[in-house]
Amino acid sequence: MDNPTYLALSRQSGLLKEMQVVANNIANVSTAGYRREGVIFAEMIEPLPDGADSLSMTEARVRRTDFSQGAMTRTGGALDVAIEGDGFFMVQTPQGPTLTRNGAFARDAAGALVTMDGYPVLDQGGAALFVPPGGEVVIATDGAVSVDGEVQGTLAVVAVPEPDKLIREGGVMFRADQPLEPADGVVFQGFVEGGNVQPVVELARMIEVQRAYELGQAMLEREDERIRAAVRQLGGQS
Repeated sequence: MDNPTYLALSRQSGLLKEMQVVANNIANVSTAGYRREGVIFAEMIEPLPDGADSLSMTEARVRRTDFSQGAMTRTGGALDVAIEGDGFFMVQTPQGPTLTRNGAFARDAAGALVTMDGYPVLDQGGAALFVPPGGEVVIATDGAVSVDGEVQGTLAVVAVPEPDKLIREGGVMFRADQPLEPADGVVFQGFVEGGNVQPVVELARMIEVQRAYELGQAMLEREDERIRAAVRQLGGQS
């Protein structure tokens, strides 16, 4: 295959990956704390053995997460919290401490504050935060959790120096392989932050990617027919 064919095939592969990312964004429109993803294309140039030419290909090798603020929805739930501004909540998972913007929390049988998946929510000291049942729960804007006026602990609300280097562990979970620092975000009780996906934008992007893929497929079909015609002509001359 010649260089244009390699380039077209690599582009088709990248467009397929981008379509999968866009579809996943649309599927998580209603997921609390979800952060939309995008794909960055990179050009790869490799020299050929003869040294005279090079082979050019493209690859969707980077998935970029958009960490912009999502809309906050009032739920009235005493254990629902949302961060306005910078920051993440910390939860304990089997893989270690993980960051999330999904503040739809609950209380387990032992009284620990947990995510909907049952992972303990951590306080500023890195320990599980317990909320005794039966009393009035008040969560201050700095994350301090009180029950009937008695402070039980403070939610860990942390930030990272380089959010783009966070590693997505799941739909709304991220792992930070970098130092954590106090966040400037403000905690609001009785609210949950929604995802930052804009459905109209994602649908328009899906149509754009689909059309680009169809154009690439048509180009490959024309190139295939050109090569077949050349082979038939050479075969007829022999």
